[in-house]
Amino acid sequence: MPGTASSDLLPGRVLSGRYLLHNAIGSGASGRVYVADDQRLRRRVAVKVLHSALADDAAFLRRFRAEAQLAASLRHSNIVTVYDWGEDEVPFMVLELLEGGSLRSMLDGGTLLTVAQAARVGRDVASALEYAHARDVLHRDVKPANLLFDEHGVVRVADFGLARALAEASWTEPAGGMLGTARYASPEQASGLQLDARSDLYSVALVLVESVTGRVPFAADTTIGMLTARTQRPLVAPQEMGSLAPVIDRAGRLEPDDRYPDAGTMRQALSDVGETLPPPGPLVLAGMVDHADPHPTRVAAPVNPRLFDQDAADDAEPTQATPRVLVEGPRSPKMPEPRRLVPFVVGFVIIAVVALAASAFARVSGAATISVPGFVGHEQAEAAQLAKDHGLDLAVVPQASPDPRGVVIAQSPDAGEWTSDRTVEVRVSSGPRKVGIPDVIGQSWTRAKEQLDAIGFDYGAIGREYNRTYPVDTVIRIVPTVGSKLAPDAKIQVVLSQGHRPVTVPNIAGMTYGQAEQALAAVDLTAVRGSDVFSDEVPRGRVVSAIPEIGQPAPYESTVTVRISHGPIMVKVPNVLGLTPGEADTVLSAKGLQWDAQGRIPPNAIVIEQNPEPGDNVPLNTTTVELTFNTSGRGR
Repeated sequence: MPGTASSDLLPGRVLSGRYLLHNAIGSGASGRVYVADDQRLRRRVAVKVLHSALADDAAFLRRFRAEAQLAASLRHSNIVTVYDWGEDEVPFMVLELLEGGSLRSMLDGGTLLTVAQAARVGRDVASALEYAHARDVLHRDVKPANLLFDEHGVVRVADFGLARALAEASWTEPAGGMLGTARYASPEQASGLQLDARSDLYSVALVLVESVTGRVPFAADTTIGMLTARTQRPLVAPQEMGSLAPVIDRAGRLEPDDRYPDAGTMRQALSDVGETLPPPGPLVLAGMVDHADPHPTRVAAPVNPRLFDQDAADDAEPTQATPRVLVEGPRSPKMPEPRRLVPFVVGFVIIAVVALAASAFARVSGAATISVPGFVGHEQAEAAQLAKDHGLDLAVVPQASPDPRGVVIAQSPDAGEWTSDRTVEVRVSSGPRKVGIPDVIGQSWTRAKEQLDAIGFDYGAIGREYNRTYPVDTVIRIVPTVGSKLAPDAKIQVVLSQGHRPVTVPNIAGMTYGQAEQALAAVDLTAVRGSDVFSDEVPRGRVVSAIPEIGQPAPYESTVTVRISHGPIMVKVPNVLGLTPGEADTVLSAKGLQWDAQGRIPPNAIVIEQNPEPGDNVPLNTTTVELTFNTSGRGR
C-alpha cells in the first residue's frame, strides 16, 4: 500500500468511498483530525488520519488493526466512541465528533478547573479507565489532549490502544517522543518497565494537578531531567489541590503497589471527595471549529489554538496568560459576549510606543539591541554557531545537571529578550554530579540493589563467583571499587557470591559406614545412610555406592547418601539326586542355579551325586551345582 498521501492534501477527499473530509481541527505527533461527513449515514464525524509514514510499517498496521478493533468495542459514557477504522493509502479512525474541545485547549486558553470540577472530571476519567481495564485494555497515554468534552461538559477519554500500536512502529514520531507523552509518563513508563493499570492512574494524578494549578509536576528544562526526577521521588500534591491532596498523593506514589489497586478504587475515592465539596460550576469549554469548508480542496488556514487536539504534542508549556480560576456557584447560561476591539487597539498602540521608545533609547546610547535566540537544549557547539550567526559571544559556565554532558541547560538573558550586550551567559551541563559508590560489600543483593537503584547506577548483567567467605547472593565485589566517584547513571559491575565452590565426593567404595562417614566429614560433607542393597561383588557391610556419585561434585556442606552392601542374595540348593539331566535342569533353573557335569552323560543317566549338598545356602547367580551321573547307562 503506498504511503504517499499528504495530510495537507486531504481536505475534500473521500476516504473509503464514504467519509468526506473538511477542514483540519487538530494535529499532533501521530496524525491529524478532520471534521468529516459520513455520506452513508449522513452524520458529522471526526476522522483521525495517521501519518502517511505509518502506512508502510507492517508491524504498526498489524497492531493498529487489532487495537482499533478493540477500541471500537468499548462502549462507555466517558469514552470517545470509535465508529469505524480502515486504511485508504493512510490508516484512519472515525470517531464521534465532540464539540466541547479538549482539556488541553482549556488550559492553553488560561482556564483552570476548581477542585470540585477536577474531582468530577477525575471521577469520570477513572470510571472510563475502570471499564477499559476490566477488558484488559490499558490507555498508556492519559493527558489533557486526550480528555475531550461534549457540548454538555461531559468528559470523554480518547485514543485507547493507539499508544500501544505506535510502540511497535519502526517509524519515529516527529518529536522523537517515547511511548506515551513524556510529561505524563509514570515512573515505570519512564524507566521502560512493564506497565499495568496503575500506570494510567499515575498519569491521571498528574493531569488533575495541572488542571487545577496550571503546572505539570516535576517540570524541568529537559525531558530527561523531568523523567529522572519522576523516578526518584513520589508525587506530592500542591496546596492548591485542597481536599483532593490525599487522592493525588496515593495515586502518585513511586511504587505501583503503593498506589490505588485499580481504577474503581480511585474512582470511589474521587467521588467521596466530590461529595464533601460544593457542587461544581459549569465548565468554560474551549469549543471547536466544525464549519464545513466551502472550498474543500484548498488548504485551510490553521486555527489557533487547536481545539480538537487528541494527540497534540504536550511538551510545550501552557501559555503564560493569567489563569482564569473559576468561582464555584450558580451561573446563568448565557452566550459569551463578543470581544471588544478597543482593548486590542489600545494594546497595540502601547506595544508600538514601547518599541519605538526602546529603539530611540538604543540609538541614543549608541548600541544596537539584539533579540537573544534560544540556546537551551542545543549542544555547546551548535549554540556557539547560533551565537555567531547572531553576532553574539557566549560565556560558558559548566554546571552539574541530569542532562547529557555538553547540552545548554540555562541562559541569561533569556530567549526572546532584547540586549545591547554582545555576551550571553550559558550554563552547559557537565553531566550529573558525581556520587560515591556505597559500601554494599557483604550485603544481600536485595538490600544492595535498593541503594544502587536509588542513585541510578547501571549495573547491567550481574556476575557470579564462588566465594568461601560470603553466603550465596551477597555482594563480594564492585568495579570500580567502593567509594569511587561516578556519575549517577554510570555503569558499574556487581559480582555476587555463589557460595563455597562444590567439593568432590571422595572414593569411599568398599569402606565401612563409619569409615565413609569420616572420609566425607573431612571434605565438609555429611553422610546419610540409605537403604542397604544386595551385591555379589561387595562384601556385606561395605560401601557399594553414593549419591551424588563418587568422584562427582557436591554442594559444599551438603549431604551424601551412602548405600551399604547387604551381601549377595542367598538360595537353598534343592535335592536333584535320582533325577534325569532334564529333570535336574528344570529344578535348578527354578531356583536360579546353573549346573555342570564331568565327562559324558550316558543315555538314561540319573544324578547320583551333587555339590553343594541338598539344603546348603549358596549365593544366587554365582554358584554352579556340580552333578555326577551314573555310568552304567541304566535308568531308574
